[in-house]
Amino acid sequence: MKKCINAVFIAVIVVTLTGCLYPQGELSKNKMPNEEQLKMVQNAVEKYKEENDGLVPIKTKDSDTSIYEKYLIDFSILKDEQYIDEIPGTAYENGGVYQYTIVNPDEDPEVKLLDLRMTEELRSLNVKLHTYRSKHGHPPFDKQIEKGIFQINHEKLGYNAQPHVVSPFTNNNLPFVMDHNGDTYIDYRIDLKEAIDEYSTQFSEGEDIRSILTDNYHFVPAYSLPYTIENGDPVFLKINE
Repeated sequence: MKKCINAVFIAVIVVTLTGCLYPQGELSKNKMPNEEQLKMVQNAVEKYKEENDGLVPIKTKDSDTSIYEKYLIDFSILKDEQYIDEIPGTAYENGGVYQYTIVNPDEDPEVKLLDLRMTEELRSLNVKLHTYRSKHGHPPFDKQIEKGIFQINHEKLGYNAQPHVVSPFTNNNLPFVMDHNGDTYIDYRIDLKEAIDEYSTQFSEGEDIRSILTDNYHFVPAYSLPYTIENGDPVFLKINE
């Protein structure tokens, strides 16, 4: 997980530098998901897979990279080999705020979006956490939500309220949580509950339910722990301590 976040931090820097080259009007357009751009990239990925023995055009990531940050599309491959004419304006490679990624790469690859604004919020939090741990020798754990999952003591980090990100799925404010190692994640339980209620999807206890988000939205639940369902509500899958 840490290796994945470090890699994406570099992407955020590229977003910032590239964005300076675009007029403000263009930047606004690049912040909105675009159906036609998604469809164009989806078609290109499918054609590439068909013509390259089932491979998909992705960047190389470490094997332990979390699933929703693991299969980022390599636009240089698609452009150099003429599967696309231009990189989408919403992609960070072209001044946008999204990384294009793939879910189900081995079976039925679907193109989704990873919102880099969430990455930046997580980066800012991790900077504060690193400073705190360096000084105190332990993470600022607060209330235990479930076994091995904790709220963050935001006051110890200098926040007036719990830090959060804005969900690309629902615009809900999503809080952060820490595991027993002090690693940080975005908590999608609010979004998952709304999706379960809206789409009436049936899950079994112990099954990872995050697919309800990728099945019904253009985005991926980046930097998330796996969840399951218990008595109709989303809960964290049990982790080993």
